Amino acid sequence: MSPSPLSSPLSLRSATAAEHLEFLARQDSASFLQTPAWAAVKPEWRSESVVWERDGQTVGSALVLYRQLPRLKRYLAYLPEGPVIDWESDDLAAWLAPLAAHLKKQGAFGVRMGPPVVTRRWSAAQVKEGIADPAVRRLDDVPPLERGQTGARVVSQLHELGWRPQSVAGGFAAGQPQYNFHVPLAGRTEDDVLKAMNQQWRRNIKKAAKEGVEVARGGAEDLKAFHDLYVHTAERDGFTPRPLSYFTTMYDALSAEAGDRIVVHLARHEADLVAATIAIRVGTHAWYSYGASSTEKRDVRGSNAVQWAMMQDAISAGCAVYDLRGITDTLDAEDPHVGLIQFKVGTGGEAVEYAGEWDLPLNKPLYKAFEAYMKRRG
Repeated sequence: MSPSPLSSPLSLRSATAAEHLEFLARQDSASFLQTPAWAAVKPEWRSESVVWERDGQTVGSALVLYRQLPRLKRYLAYLPEGPVIDWESDDLAAWLAPLAAHLKKQGAFGVRMGPPVVTRRWSAAQVKEGIADPAVRRLDDVPPLERGQTGARVVSQLHELGWRPQSVAGGFAAGQPQYNFHVPLAGRTEDDVLKAMNQQWRRNIKKAAKEGVEVARGGAEDLKAFHDLYVHTAERDGFTPRPLSYFTTMYDALSAEAGDRIVVHLARHEADLVAATIAIRVGTHAWYSYGASSTEKRDVRGSNAVQWAMMQDAISAGCAVYDLRGITDTLDAEDPHVGLIQFKVGTGGEAVEYAGEWDLPLNKPLYKAFEAYMKRRG
């Protein structure tokens, strides 16, 4: 709800991690990238927690990451999948103007943020039909099942306020993915979720159980086993793996903030580790964050078993969403990315488009130089 014209104005200030976390604990959910703990995972960025207040009450929060320009004490201020504010407001300027003023004082030449609002949704059936249709190349070619009214209002207001949408290549922005795949869980039982999956997924979950695949929740001591399998996966699939230290830092930071925030899941078959994942949860939102699988014993379907175990955990925790994270917007059957989409579509969930990442230049010459620098790097 937007405040009435007689409401007091919003103010913004730096906050302690404890104040930030206290506000987030009162929300249904927020992105894990907007928790104070995430600052520890990104030590190459300077970080700051800020809160919005009205009449002495905290009404919004953000984790700001500052990336310094080479040789200058000027920064890009980045709010990944944030801030946590009232995005349904008809007056976003009241929220964003004090943010911009504060960040400028902190030495920011520009601000980048990712409003956590959905603009469009497509059902699993629509995505599947799009992949099967040679005339369809991208999600844009398929009329959405739903257009988010809040998302449309946010996009319109940001344009009016001088924010610039960041270019997206195939659905992946420079920071966070614009397209994600969700399995809605609110009001649904395990049976409901299973029935919505395609036949292949249900068959694979049953096969894993029949073959004796066992999924267990692990802890910090299992990160090395996860990472070994993750490196194997990276070599097979052709991506650059993160170091073990990254996952150790992430696990320590997030678990210190809340005991059930991050969980390692390990799927074993006859003592062999066949799949492993890292799951994160904040309030009613659960994420599949990282995954790994062995090339051997793929036929025992450990990847399906571990995904199902994470979904069951999310359902039992009362989550509203199980988030399989990023997808590209391609529906071209010849595109190498389409296999990942097909795997996620089998869960019976939905493809969602977020508003994407937006920039506000605070110092136009420096921001222009930064854009040129990033283009040269890219």
